[in-house]
Amino acid sequence: MIEIQGLTKIYGGVRAVNDVSFSVGTGEIFGFVGPNGAGKSTTLKILATLLAPTSGRAMVDGLDVTTNVFEVRGRIGYMPDFFGVYDRLTSAEYLAFYAACYHVPRRRRAAITADLLELVNLTEKRDAQVNSLSRGMKQRLCLARALVHDPLVLLLDEPASGLDPRARVEMRELLKELRSMGKTIIISSHILPELSELCTSAAILDRGRVLAAGPLETLVAPGAGSRVRVDVDGDPEVALRAAPGVEGVTSLFPLDEGGMELAYNPDVTDPGRLLQALLTAGVRVRSYTPVAADLEDVFMRVTQAPPS
Repeated sequence: MIEIQGLTKIYGGVRAVNDVSFSVGTGEIFGFVGPNGAGKSTTLKILATLLAPTSGRAMVDGLDVTTNVFEVRGRIGYMPDFFGVYDRLTSAEYLAFYAACYHVPRRRRAAITADLLELVNLTEKRDAQVNSLSRGMKQRLCLARALVHDPLVLLLDEPASGLDPRARVEMRELLKELRSMGKTIIISSHILPELSELCTSAAILDRGRVLAAGPLETLVAPGAGSRVRVDVDGDPEVALRAAPGVEGVTSLFPLDEGGMELAYNPDVTDPGRLLQALLTAGVRVRSYTPVAADLEDVFMRVTQAPPS
């Protein structure tokens, strides 16, 4: 559904996107991961026909985004990271307005508006002014706006930004439902655990370059990254630092519930050796749980830095 080949975008002397290539199959949820300034939003804007690339090609459903602008716009729904809303319109008026912008026949607009409000669970807010909605409700309304013309592809730039945990769960379930309806979805996000659960494939960008891309099960392979959760008596960080044989530890993260999460290099050590090192040092271990590798592990491995 989406094919990008050698895509480059230069602003002045800065290469915001540098020879980027990846593809997204029909019906996939594709995670676009990277720190601020990595080139994610620029790439999405090129796919949305809002920016012209300096070089390279971007295709949506077989159409070049630079030579088939209006045809591509009919196939995509774009939700930017910062979006404007017409505060004094009601939710229903807001969607009907955008349906008119996309030349949806007048006779169909009321039904489409009602269906979309039901889809994003805002039926009870159809007559509420947009400025009265919560942040999460506005996010869902703007997602509905991106769907008014029934696009094949959704381009979502940080759709969960600023949402509380409940609103993020609601957004995640909604995206799963949209995939079940046959939509192809690209999501730019910093919330890596949720992307791991949601996405079928991903690309990791840093400084405009793709560092890793492919199906999630390929990226998150054995050895891609390894972690364990450790709960010990006393200060867990002091205990881990004091224990012999933990030279393979690459980072330590305090957990809200106490204890630590420990990331290690599987080429240097393994969970069994780490546990034995702690016990040999006399550390009283209350629990020691290996954590399956996920997209966060891959991100940390290929960027050599924690996600921002």
